Amino acid sequence: MKARSTKIIPILQHQGQDVYLIRLINGRGMEVELSNYGALIKSITIPDKNGIPVDVVLGFDNLSDYFSPEYLNAYPYLGTIVGRCANRIGHATFEIDGKQYQVSANTPPHQLHGGFEGFDKKLWKIKSISETPESQLVLTYLSPDGEEGFPGNLQVEASFTLTDQNELKLEFTAQTDAPTPVDLTHHGYFNLDGDASPIFDHSLKIDADAWLGQYPDCLTTGEIIPVKNSDKDFTNSRKVKSSADFEGYDQAFILNHPDITHCSASLYSHKTGIQIEVFTNQPAIQFYTAQHLGPLNGKRNQTYQTFSGLCLETQVHPNAVNTPHFPSVILHPGEEYLHATTYKFSTL
Repeated sequence: MKARSTKIIPILQHQGQDVYLIRLINGRGMEVELSNYGALIKSITIPDKNGIPVDVVLGFDNLSDYFSPEYLNAYPYLGTIVGRCANRIGHATFEIDGKQYQVSANTPPHQLHGGFEGFDKKLWKIKSISETPESQLVLTYLSPDGEEGFPGNLQVEASFTLTDQNELKLEFTAQTDAPTPVDLTHHGYFNLDGDASPIFDHSLKIDADAWLGQYPDCLTTGEIIPVKNSDKDFTNSRKVKSSADFEGYDQAFILNHPDITHCSASLYSHKTGIQIEVFTNQPAIQFYTAQHLGPLNGKRNQTYQTFSGLCLETQVHPNAVNTPHFPSVILHPGEEYLHATTYKFSTL
C-alpha cells in the first residue's frame, strides 16, 4: 500500500480569484485531479488490467483550456458539477406556492443545467483538503438569491473522497432560506479505453425498467415508458451501440433501487479491463453518448468527436419542477438537500 497524498496548486486567476488544481492520490496509485473552477473533475487515472495508468475521463491537459473560446463556444460541460437544477427546466419557468418564477433560458425556450453561468462556471471556495482518514477535497459555493432567476440564497457544499478501495465518493449538500429547486449532478464524460475512440463497444448495464419519454428537444413529456423489448433495455450488460443506424442516447432512466449501497449502473471496457460501478441515492440517471460533442481538441493532442465519451448523470427526473408525478426537487428552509454518488473502479 502506498502513502495517500493531496496537493493543491494555484494555476491561474479568473475574475481576480485563484483557480487551483487539486490532486488526490489513494494508497493504491489511483489519482484524481479536480479544480475549484466548476468543481470539475479534470482527470481520473487508474491502472488498467496490465498495470498501465489510464485516464478515463475527457477533459484538457491544462486548466487554462477550460477558459478558451473554442471550448466555451462548444461548451459540453466536461467534468463539471451542474446546478442549481440539472438538465432541462421546461420553458425556463416554474411555480412554487402559487408564485411563478422565470429563470434564464440558455437553450431557448428552456433552461439547461442551471443557466448561462450555472455552478459549472463558478469559482468554489476550498473548505478543506485532507489525507486522513482518506484523501478528500471539500468545496463550498453560495448561490445568491436571484442568480439565473432562482429564488433564495443557497449554500452548497461538495465533497470528493478517494478511498483505498478505488472509490470516488461524491456528496453534495445544500440549505436554502427560501423554497427553490435543487438538483445537482456530475457531468463527467467517461471513456474507459482512455482515449478519444468511440465508446460503442463499452459494455453497459443500467438497473432501470423504465425511461422517461421526451420531445425532440429532449424535454421530458411526463410519460414513463418500459424499457422491455426496446433499444433502451440495459437491464443486462450489453454493448452501447445498439444497431448499425445508431444515433446515440440522451435519455433519463428511472432506477429500480436508488440506494447508495446498490449498484445502479456499470460500465466496462474490454480493451483496458477497467470497470466502473455507479452507486447513488438519486432516482434517475441521464445516459448521454456525446453525439453532440466535438470536434474539440482534448487531452494528449486527441480530438474529441461524437461518441468519444458517455455520461451517466445521477439526478432527479428532468423537469421534475413542472411535472407533479415526478419526485420533487423543491428544497425548503430547514431542510437539507443530500446527493450521494459513488464511482467504484476495478479491473476484470
